Amino acid sequence: MNTMMKSLAVAALALSPGVSFAQQGTEGRLAQLYAPRPPAGSAFVRVLNPGSAVLKASVGNGAEQNLGPATRATRYAIVEGGKPFTVRVAGKPRTQPAVAAGSFTTLVLDAGAPARPLAVLEDGGGSSDALKAEIRFYNLAAGCAQGRLAMADNGPVVFPAVANGRSAARGINPVKARLVAGCGGRDSAAVELPALQPGDHYSLFLTGAAGAPVLQGQLSGTDAVGR
Repeated sequence: MNTMMKSLAVAALALSPGVSFAQQGTEGRLAQLYAPRPPAGSAFVRVLNPGSAVLKASVGNGAEQNLGPATRATRYAIVEGGKPFTVRVAGKPRTQPAVAAGSFTTLVLDAGAPARPLAVLEDGGGSSDALKAEIRFYNLAAGCAQGRLAMADNGPVVFPAVANGRSAARGINPVKARLVAGCGGRDSAAVELPALQPGDHYSLFLTGAAGAPVLQGQLSGTDAVGR
């Protein structure tokens, strides 16, 4: 597990999407050092909805959250690693196979058929530099065999080719930037990164279709311990 993910696990804070450490202020950052830690052997799981229909979803004992175009993913819920757990989608519970202790996992649902098994994406293998923020790019656009993420205005390419249904991550210096994503010759509208702080984890979701790609961003958070 990379350093950024470890910091999320240790803090186990209820961060809402789009709220950065900078907004919490100095006192908030110091308080994180003393936040309750999750139990040993915990794993962290969230649900992602790339579709246009809004669906309610929850993981384990986590709160039910609305997922759709406005908010793509739930917070990471804390579950017991190595044991099956419950996922609830559109009011219907299902048992999800166990994930490894210490891991971070994103479960991708099919908005058109919520009863189908959830695709499992492991959110590991990112940055190990605690002085950097991490961005993770998900290619979930229909018909997009290879998704591309780059700086806007013909800037450098961040990820040249991410296969459909996959993700890629890297560390970045916590500075502002504008990004575009696309498939082939079609690019999305530009998305501006928020003022990320070292240790932040920001997800970028490519949805829509190959001919009409849509890029959205969301700051990741973890449920509070004891939820």
